[in-house]
Amino acid sequence: MAKELVREWKTRTGLDIFEAYGMTESASMVTYNHYYRHVVGSVGTPVNGVEIQIRDSKGNDLGKNKNGEICISGPGIMKGYLNRSEDTKEAFWGRWFRSGDVGYLDDQSYLYIVDRIKELIITGGENVSPREIEEVLYERHEIEECAVIGLPDKEYGERVVAYIIPRRNQTIDPIELKAYLKIHLSPFKVPKEFIAVTDLPKSSSGKLLKRTLKEQVLHGSIHSR
Repeated sequence: MAKELVREWKTRTGLDIFEAYGMTESASMVTYNHYYRHVVGSVGTPVNGVEIQIRDSKGNDLGKNKNGEICISGPGIMKGYLNRSEDTKEAFWGRWFRSGDVGYLDDQSYLYIVDRIKELIITGGENVSPREIEEVLYERHEIEECAVIGLPDKEYGERVVAYIIPRRNQTIDPIELKAYLKIHLSPFKVPKEFIAVTDLPKSSSGKLLKRTLKEQVLHGSIHSR
């Protein structure tokens, strides 16, 4: 969840949002953001019996404060995917399950989610995290929801594009947004386009489906506002 939403909720209600992290393969909770030391932007520390390492693409442990793949070990981790031996092999480094998520651990072992590996955008040879851009966009008062994706581009390989649901009675000014993001981000991370839409595709649990969004855009079925 975007940090700005957590802060806004706290301001309006006086209550914290206690984020957790988990997945079906971990059955299910991996970390929890504690009530006694709540850290905005983090999904907390490992629950009892669970270990976390951050590893590079070759499987080396990166230690603290470095981005890498979140790898998990514990009694709740699955043994494998049914009748999918190759997928199971790719999903593990020994006893460590590869989550497919990019993140880092701080000095107090609080975990921070950076993005999904498959959702990273490669534009002009640079890796761009959509979540980093979305965090800055959520600081803007006119934005209700947003999703940043990479679309095919002949010059850059992929171009960064932001799809935005404006708040009620608000409009999106691409020039103003671009100027704001240039203050907070490296130039190559600033979206080439800012597109207002009426809705964004989500799962039944409310999870944003970026792969579906990209398919809708490429097939021309996304509804602009």
